[in-house]
Amino acid sequence: MNEPALTTKQIAEYLNVTERTIYNLLQRGELPGFKVGVSWRFRKDDIDKWIKDNMKKRNRKAR
Repeated sequence: MNEPALTTKQIAEYLNVTERTIYNLLQRGELPGFKVGVSWRFRKDDIDKWIKDNMKKRNRKAR
């Protein structure tokens, strides 16, 4: 089932960061998202995968 796309504000709240941080991550190409007109949108599944992948990378670096 497809969930509605989330806004930058919703993703910022979900990740507990500022919207500016979201835009910085997008500018660096680090956060999965897509544009609808001039606005960014996100799929929660993509964000959850991004979190999981980043945790794996962080754990590898900690070793």
